[in-house]
Amino acid sequence: MSEHRVPNLIAGERVHGDQPLEVTHPYDDSPAGTTTYATPDQVERAVAHAAGLAGEGARLPVHARADALTAISEAIKANADELAELITAENGKPMMWSRAEVGRAVSVFRWAAEETRQQGGEVMRLDTDAAAEGRLAYVRHVPIGPVLAISPFNFPLNLVAHKVAPAIAVGAPVVLKPAPKTPLSGLRLGELIAETDLPPGFVQVLNVKNEEAGSLVDDPRLPVVSFTGSGPVGYAIRDQVPGKHVVLELGGNAAVYVASDYASEADLDWASTRIANFSNYQAGQSCIGVQRVFADASLYEDLKARVVEKVAALVTGDPRDEKTFVGPMIEEAAAERVEQWVTAAQGLGASVLTGGHRDFTTYAPTVLEGVPHEAKASCEEVFGPVLLLESVEGDEAGLAAINDSKFGLQAGVFTHDLQLAFRAQRELEVGGVIIGDAPSYRADQMPYGGVKDSGVGREGIRYTMTDFTYERVMVLTGLDL
Repeated sequence: MSEHRVPNLIAGERVHGDQPLEVTHPYDDSPAGTTTYATPDQVERAVAHAAGLAGEGARLPVHARADALTAISEAIKANADELAELITAENGKPMMWSRAEVGRAVSVFRWAAEETRQQGGEVMRLDTDAAAEGRLAYVRHVPIGPVLAISPFNFPLNLVAHKVAPAIAVGAPVVLKPAPKTPLSGLRLGELIAETDLPPGFVQVLNVKNEEAGSLVDDPRLPVVSFTGSGPVGYAIRDQVPGKHVVLELGGNAAVYVASDYASEADLDWASTRIANFSNYQAGQSCIGVQRVFADASLYEDLKARVVEKVAALVTGDPRDEKTFVGPMIEEAAAERVEQWVTAAQGLGASVLTGGHRDFTTYAPTVLEGVPHEAKASCEEVFGPVLLLESVEGDEAGLAAINDSKFGLQAGVFTHDLQLAFRAQRELEVGGVIIGDAPSYRADQMPYGGVKDSGVGREGIRYTMTDFTYERVMVLTGLDL
């Protein structure tokens, strides 16, 4: 597989750069594929091409954009097995999660097609004031301009879809820079997009080293930057280009509160299952994966026993094995960092209830108790298969514990109390509150994003479409209304 080089997609052509980019399987370092880094001249060609297409893209009729999005959705579905295997090969996530990611990408492009067909603009009478008699306003959304999409390694297909699909929907050309660890899924998606009737090169995919991406970020011909990744990098991008429209989906250390009313056998079984599963899916490499768990003291010991049992039972190993639930982390350095954070937490008094050991890139699903809040495993984003358990006294303490974080992406509250549910939404400083489930739940059409150090802007098809556009008003005068 490594002998075949997958080309970059630039200006409607498949081109190779001079420097190879070898992609390896995170589980065992076996070859996953080979592509190349685009040369500076190729990067310049890509940006110029996107800028040159901006006017044509904005003029594309609704049906052309919607039909293309539908065709992409159907193409992803038709190539689902290939794409799932590609995700597992380059990312290391188990096949069950890769298939789920492909399914979500199918849905994202389908939703985008449906939202595109709903674009009708807004008409408003202005004669609410005597001075504006005979005037009517028509408001339409127009693309800000070409989008620079910088995607992460943890969802190499679906998080690309969340940037590309809304851009196509509003008629904005895209320059996609996939993560160097996982470029193959984005390149394959680009090939599928190239088969539609969109203008050639409407979506370009080029490999650029992270440390060399600054020129793309700086380029004024790419007025929109959509970035998903770490907070320091994201905020550096925003500071670098304060005059651009920057959308940041950054990290989190998502928390769960299990309220005292969630105490039946069925409740505790559900809560413990969801907590165990979604602290470890994607090997914990999800910004809304469960990290901090707070449970009312009245049920804490029962919940703890169930969570530890379920986490210990998760099948860990080769992600190509259909029985595997937890695969490797993206690279050995990432697993080593998690190992160091857990060791540091133990040094501060934390106890390891299960897990706590590493084998190359695989870190065992781990449950910690008694972690001081100043430990990195508590106050930072672990981004690995580690969860913390803590007992709290009542709802006020539980909600306060969730808010005791510099992050604010999503939170989960297990309760049947409708008043508590609305209180949680009112008081929790997060972008989303999931009632009766883990914070890892996301429907691709809903607004998704965070506050505090978790980013700015929102994903979710319609919301991203709004984010990539601005309102342009036309006022008609002298009408007999």
